[in-house]
Amino acid sequence: MRLLATKYFPPQHKIQQFLERSRDLWKKKHHELKMQIKLANNQVRAVEKSRQLWRERAEAAEAELQLAKSSKNILHGKAS
Repeated sequence: MRLLATKYFPPQHKIQQFLERSRDLWKKKHHELKMQIKLANNQVRAVEKSRQLWRERAEAAEAELQLAKSSKNILHGKAS
């Protein structure tokens, strides 16, 4: 006895539900990743700005130190 294979076609509303759910999950994932990227970019910008400010402060302190050293040498009569 041989069974005849019949093709199964799911109802259209089931296919539509599946595709809508798939699309909605994909959009949710995309928006979450987009937000994470935006936050990471903001963090990078903040760190770069902070580094630049600290670099400028360090360079200013170094220049002030060099000026103080040269003033000290002039006061003590030493020439560099």
